[in-house]
Amino acid sequence: MKLSPRLAVLVAATAVVAAACAPQTSDNSSSGKDEKSGTLRVWLFQEVNNKPKEQVVDQVLAGFRKAHEDTKVSVEYIPVETRAQRIKAAFNDPKSAPDVIEYGNTDTAGYVKDGGLADVTEEFGAWNEAKDTDPTARQSVTVDGKVYGAPYFVGVRALYYRTDVFKELDLRPPTSLDELTSTARTIRAAKPGLYGLAVGGAYTYGAMPFIWANGGELATGKGGSYASAIDSAAARKGITAYTSLFGDDNCPAAKCAGMGGNDTVTAFASGKAAMAIGGDFSHQAVEAGSVKGKYAVVPLPGVKPGSIAPAFAGGNNIGVLRSTSHRTLAVDLMKRLASKEAQGELFDAMGFLPTFTDVRQGVAAKEPFVKPFVDTLAAGTKFVPASAAWATIDSSLVLPTMFQEVVSGKKDVDAAAGGAAKKMNEAFGSAG
Repeated sequence: MKLSPRLAVLVAATAVVAAACAPQTSDNSSSGKDEKSGTLRVWLFQEVNNKPKEQVVDQVLAGFRKAHEDTKVSVEYIPVETRAQRIKAAFNDPKSAPDVIEYGNTDTAGYVKDGGLADVTEEFGAWNEAKDTDPTARQSVTVDGKVYGAPYFVGVRALYYRTDVFKELDLRPPTSLDELTSTARTIRAAKPGLYGLAVGGAYTYGAMPFIWANGGELATGKGGSYASAIDSAAARKGITAYTSLFGDDNCPAAKCAGMGGNDTVTAFASGKAAMAIGGDFSHQAVEAGSVKGKYAVVPLPGVKPGSIAPAFAGGNNIGVLRSTSHRTLAVDLMKRLASKEAQGELFDAMGFLPTFTDVRQGVAAKEPFVKPFVDTLAAGTKFVPASAAWATIDSSLVLPTMFQEVVSGKKDVDAAAGGAAKKMNEAFGSAG
């Protein structure tokens, strides 16, 4: 999902509704119609401050209406808390369904399995701007080689650190994961009132880079043949690296085991941590905190000194419903909403990172704070398995449970990873 605090919660809290209550679609097949006039219905997510987004969308609609004078567009901004139920109902009742929707990129495989999204592979391939789409963003709209939407924006995490603390202790930003760990412990020893690096046992997307940087994967395969790889030797090495950060010498397990991503960013923003793994979408929260003017951001380092750890690329997509009776118009509007121009304007209005590599470089030149995140994206990002099972795995807290079992001492890494792998494979098997 989009990696703002709002949608980070959304991924964990509501993705399961779409999976566990997956619509038993009665009639969501293509209407067989392609009307060139009428009314297009669009559902977009309602942001905390929605006005800037509405202004960007209105500009897109003005151009669309000029090109299609016989077509009207009705846009509804739906609350994210109830989106799963709304989209389920839309899949079940095509007559009241929208033609175009915004959806979280981790939901793609589940929505495809439900039969709700239209295959737009041909149109996406013929779209001139699509060639500049970030590879991971393209992956987020792809299931079994077919494309089911256009990437809308992307979110990624990097390392926030306190410049005042680092200056006082004569420290430099870490250039490897080993240096990150030693730096965190050095800070904690010198300043016991601070977490060296704020980490969370429930911070799945903050932990993933440690697994990927050590050569591990969440799963292998594709489509209906995914198998968990969380218990591989490389993945277990990453799990060990992450869970080693929970302790009195950095972030005490009693306080940090239950923390999620928002909690770690809050700890940093409020001055309780010297470092935290936060997103580009965390910038406003940090700016509003007590560390304003006393922090900087660098890419999260990898295992090899000077390398960048692979980060999870979250974000949102724009898709066309399979049931639309205005396919050509709906695809055109999808491309306009997700165009380079619109994504650039959306960044200016909301701070959402574009999915086009060239547009991203442009916004990084305008806004220096974006550069570490753009560098992280350029270094290569990762995505979750393109399986409908991921919603179940994520919402069932399979990975947080694994981390917390290790941190609490209930299980060693091998046993915890083995248990997580079993649960993941059960979910993959059930998804078919």
